[in-house]
Amino acid sequence: MTEFYAVTLVATALVLLAAFSSLIAFRFGAPLLLLFLGIGLAAGVDGLGIDFSNFPFAYVVGSLALAVILFDSGYGTSLQSFRLSAAPALTMATVGVLLTTGIFGVAAHLLLGLDYLQALLLGAIVGSTDAAAVFFLLRIGGINIRDRVRSSLEVESGTNDPMAIFLTVALVELIAKGGGTDGFGLDILMLFIEQMGIGLAFGLLGGMIIVFILKRMQVERGLAPIFMLALALMIFSFTGMMEGSGFLAVYVAGIYAGSRKLPSSITISRFQDGMTWLAQIIMFLVLGLLATPSQFLAILLPAGVLALFLIFIARPLAIWLCLLPFDFTQRETGFIAWVGLRGAVSILLGILPIVGNLPDGHIFFNTAFIVVMISLVIQGWTIKPLAKRLGLIIPPRIGAIDKVELDLPGTANHELLAYRVVKGSPVLRGERIPRWAMPSLVIRDGKSMRYQYAGRLRENDHVYLFIAPSYSRLLDRLFATEAAVADDDTEFFGTFAISPATQVKNLDDAYGPLSVSESERGKTVAELITQRVGGRADYADRVRLNTIVLIVRDIDENGHIASVGVSLEPVAPATTLPIFLNVRELAHALRDYLRAKRKASDAGSTGEK
Repeated sequence: MTEFYAVTLVATALVLLAAFSSLIAFRFGAPLLLLFLGIGLAAGVDGLGIDFSNFPFAYVVGSLALAVILFDSGYGTSLQSFRLSAAPALTMATVGVLLTTGIFGVAAHLLLGLDYLQALLLGAIVGSTDAAAVFFLLRIGGINIRDRVRSSLEVESGTNDPMAIFLTVALVELIAKGGGTDGFGLDILMLFIEQMGIGLAFGLLGGMIIVFILKRMQVERGLAPIFMLALALMIFSFTGMMEGSGFLAVYVAGIYAGSRKLPSSITISRFQDGMTWLAQIIMFLVLGLLATPSQFLAILLPAGVLALFLIFIARPLAIWLCLLPFDFTQRETGFIAWVGLRGAVSILLGILPIVGNLPDGHIFFNTAFIVVMISLVIQGWTIKPLAKRLGLIIPPRIGAIDKVELDLPGTANHELLAYRVVKGSPVLRGERIPRWAMPSLVIRDGKSMRYQYAGRLRENDHVYLFIAPSYSRLLDRLFATEAAVADDDTEFFGTFAISPATQVKNLDDAYGPLSVSESERGKTVAELITQRVGGRADYADRVRLNTIVLIVRDIDENGHIASVGVSLEPVAPATTLPIFLNVRELAHALRDYLRAKRKASDAGSTGEK
């Protein structure tokens, strides 16, 4: 019994240490998932001496954690974003993984001396990007880029895991049976279609079941997120039992459930965030404990070269080929190629050759671990500087907001929002709160009062308002600080602005010939943009019309385009290899980043003196 308490104490201490390490990551910009892995390594057999080598158990724990992460990833992906990016993202998630596997496999064969099947297996293990790493860096890391680019990366990272898992399992079974490359044929293709088809079907069905239960049953608010998570894991496990892709199913179920208005949605979202953090911590800690760093030395050099080959050649080449049919610029293609972080999924798949009793199975696991560490260090630390260097960061429309969303019981079509009045916000400058917002309460200096008797709002007041969900954007502007626009961003939204009601034919006559059809000439600019971006325009969306680019400058409270910018210097789609572009741009980004750090350090030293 004492041993049980000791194990529990050590495990909870490691989880707490990993949670506290997030403060360091946010302070210094370190890749948080790298810290989780590092803590696991430090506590392992070559560190504090915790001897954990149960590979099958680690695979089960990692798979369950990944299912939780993928469900939350899907739940946080809007249906509009999925539609907008589905074609390029799914192409990268399937064809891109195959291309990366093949290109990387050739290099692995030459550097590690593996036969072609084993080299392809290693390529499949590191062939997919990591959903946890990508979602963390894009959503929590404060990287605000164009919706189509961000959505393509997020949907790719959520949907390419099933492809990599399928390839890895198929290759492990093929090698274990002593098969050759002729084992890859129509049977493998049919098995892939069957697994993905079952995963897609059960994912949609499972999402419908989740929505039905949460809407129709009177579920206690505190139990609603537990119902949802339990149902998601049931979908994952049942689909796997039916020989389908459980990972695809749970991701699709998340997208479907997240696109529906559910009771207690705010409570569910907060619970999902917490469970996703816990899943990431546990998965990375377990995988870190599983590794033996002393074994890395034997393959450190070739594995390091392979990691660099993956980052600078294999991934960019595969992404460039996949995105050729789509309207991405050279800079966007380069950025998408760079955000190909490898993470826990690659290490998790590296366990399969060991579980499958392949000869020298630890080579796959150790190589995958080294590749992941190098990817997180090089790419994880440079994504934001590179996005800034490439000019992909969208200037903020509004400044900081201090807002809390609260759930209302029942099925009311209203939300309760609480804003803290911050310095510089429009409400302090005399802007009135619309009547439809139904302000009800003001808390000032710890005392509550009705809004009608509060008088003019003051800084640090807390204001409670009942509103319809679709109107929160307008209120955000009233309670936000003024957004500072950097000098580099002044031309982001074009040289000049035009009315969204402008006729396309007028632009065609003035700047044409533009790449528009005869029917499009009769539309307004707003109608054309909405049609081109898939049914709903968003802030900073861009539409290229041959010699000009139309840019959405603003959206009104009803979701309609309020202002459009025109750029007369459009960037052409990517047509040349992005391989060396990444290296050059990364070097520039690193140089600028280090200079900024040095200046900040010098300024701090001067201040201390």
